[in-house]
Amino acid sequence: MLFRASAETVAAMAHDESLFVHLHEQYSHRHGHRPGPSEARSWERSLPVLAAALNEAGLGAVEVLIEYELPLNSKRADVVLAGSHPATGAPSYVVVELKQWSQAAPDEDDPELCRIDAYARPVLNPVEQVRRYCQYITHFNGAVAGHPGRVSGVAYLHNATEFGVGSLRAVELDEQGQLFTAERRGEFLDYLRGRLSSEDPGAGMADAFLSGKPVPSRQLMTVAAEEVREREQFVLLDEQQVAYRMVLNAVREAKRSDHKEVVIVAGGPGTGKSVIALSLLGELYRQGVPALHATGSQSFTKTMRKVAGSRKREVQDLFKYFNSFMTAEKNSLEVLICDEAHRIRETSAHRYTPAAHRTGRRQIDELIDVARVPVFLLDEHQVVRPGEMGTVAEIRAAAAVKGLTCNVVELDSQFRCGGSDAYLHWVVRLLGLEPGGPVVWEPDGRMQLHVADSPEELERCLEGRRAQGYGARMSAGYCWPWSKEPKPGEPLTADVVIGDWARPWNLRGDRGVSGAPPSALWATDPAGFGQVGCVYTAQGFEYDWSGVVIGPDLVWRKDRWVTDRAASKDPVFKKSTSDDEVDRLIRNTYKVLLTRGMVGTVVYSTDPETREKLRELAGVRGTPVPA
Repeated sequence: MLFRASAETVAAMAHDESLFVHLHEQYSHRHGHRPGPSEARSWERSLPVLAAALNEAGLGAVEVLIEYELPLNSKRADVVLAGSHPATGAPSYVVVELKQWSQAAPDEDDPELCRIDAYARPVLNPVEQVRRYCQYITHFNGAVAGHPGRVSGVAYLHNATEFGVGSLRAVELDEQGQLFTAERRGEFLDYLRGRLSSEDPGAGMADAFLSGKPVPSRQLMTVAAEEVREREQFVLLDEQQVAYRMVLNAVREAKRSDHKEVVIVAGGPGTGKSVIALSLLGELYRQGVPALHATGSQSFTKTMRKVAGSRKREVQDLFKYFNSFMTAEKNSLEVLICDEAHRIRETSAHRYTPAAHRTGRRQIDELIDVARVPVFLLDEHQVVRPGEMGTVAEIRAAAAVKGLTCNVVELDSQFRCGGSDAYLHWVVRLLGLEPGGPVVWEPDGRMQLHVADSPEELERCLEGRRAQGYGARMSAGYCWPWSKEPKPGEPLTADVVIGDWARPWNLRGDRGVSGAPPSALWATDPAGFGQVGCVYTAQGFEYDWSGVVIGPDLVWRKDRWVTDRAASKDPVFKKSTSDDEVDRLIRNTYKVLLTRGMVGTVVYSTDPETREKLRELAGVRGTPVPA
């Protein structure tokens, strides 16, 4: 939040322009840069209009919260009005979305979206925008959790006429989503009087609202329990069940004796870490225990939201990122489930982080501090970027500094790669991630392995498997440059070039282009075939058949692997990244890529000597890849 004061004070400060000076200063202090022209313009044009309406309605004592930050989220509501309800005396809050639009129309295909001349693409209907802000607040602000009736929402288009924007009401209207225009200013004043008392000052209600702990509401947890558990298609076995029970026991002990405990669940690809995570979420929500799921991967988080919350949009908000807890209170959650915890970074801050949030704290400490029972699910061999530090040793050390018990469960059985332990051991031995050196692959009837002599052969094999009804993807080491996203309608740039064969990388952004899916959906959308995935989009996912291109960054010379950092185009490798760390990260990258397949893997190396060694180790010297 940038500023709070009574409506009377806001109006006076807007009149002498000190309000805007203050907002500029606060914004620059919190975000580390000045506000953009459009944001500053919206303050100067919209806030005085709202303040005047409040005072004319006799609501000068209502508290005005400007640029309220949603809990555990980077989004901000323009204004939240705090006061008491004129009929019941209960706390009452009105979320206001201010728009300067003069004209807008619903999108032809979806009334939840709308089109305005200033934007080339549809934007969210402001009624739907403010409704979602209200729903999110009632789900995560402890002051109103369980009391959704205390939060109302309104979009005020103070420059617009009914002719210009009235058709936006084609979307459903309710208590948390209303729309008023300049022509209906009188109705807007009546709306405010109907929800906020003119008798009571709102400062106390604002205090309560701002002190509400950011936890999921019981109502939301009930919905999530139904959603997640209805979709449960798995049975936890052996050490999976041990890990599951250990977390639940730690939660029970935390309640009973004000106890705090760290749990680490470590295992390779396909050992069921994410299955355990979802099982825990379903059970914890059923019990009414405040819990959140977090990862460090945009692709993985978006897919989890899609899988676990596709039928209930509010459930999607329970899936967060590791950097969502920079300003959260200690122990404000009972449980935080950190999936893919090998992606934990040194710090949550990045170049866009507001200056006020740059605390210098380590991300591991933030994640441990925020919950009574922080749970970390990880695979140390999937650390693929400099600065990732999600290892058992790092987490144990952080817990020890805080004097906390740390329990570790090792997962052995796995369900990826056809359930083939032999294949996983072959991969880690191949890459030197376990001692003993590479061994020849001995088929075990669970996993198929082939070595291709060309990228064309690799792709033909995968296309043949797709024709049989299997899913398939191609991925590669980051050894080719990555062009900018093309404009809509333009073809993707074929950056991965090997001889006469050329294919594009997967998209980087959040929208599909030219038939290719957004980055986060490359591994799960059938349209992802045809683009080459990188480790950052493949990590955390699985598909039936995996085609892996080993680039010139990892080659076999005589009796050992040699990594060539100069062959890598990955921008995360800096001059300060040591050769030893680059070597480890490149090997981990190929470990991730080589363990995505559920049925089989086809591997190709751009280097002839390496290709020959792979054929020898795969036990297929002279055996053609099946079409």
